[in-house]
Amino acid sequence: MRSSLDNLKEIKELKVDARVEELDAVLAFIDAELESLNCPANIQAKLDLAVEEVFVNIASYAYKDGAGRAVIEFAALEDASGAVITFIDEGMKYNPLERPDPDVTLPAEERGIGGL
Repeated sequence: MRSSLDNLKEIKELKVDARVEELDAVLAFIDAELESLNCPANIQAKLDLAVEEVFVNIASYAYKDGAGRAVIEFAALEDASGAVITFIDEGMKYNPLERPDPDVTLPAEERGIGGL
C-alpha cells in the first residue's frame, strides 16, 4: 500500500474550529468525497465512525483552553480504489502507546469510559 500513496489525486481539505459542534461539517465533507468514489455504504459507515472518533478526540482533548483549529485532508488514489484521510491539529501531543493498556478482563460496566 505504501507505494500507492505516491498515486494520490489532489488533496482536498476542510479547515474547522476543533469543536464537537463541527462534527457534522467534517462528516459531510468526508461523505461527499467518499460518495464521489462510489464508496459502498458499509465501508462509508465504518469510516464515518473512525472519523468521528478522531475528530471528537481532537476537539475534546487537543487544546487545553478549548480553542484551536483542525484541518482534515482527503486524497483519493488515482484509480479511485482507496483514499487517505489525514487529521492535522496543533494541540497537545498525544501518544497512545505511552498509556497503559486498558483492563479488558473487567466486565463492560466496570470499565472506565474510553481507552480502547
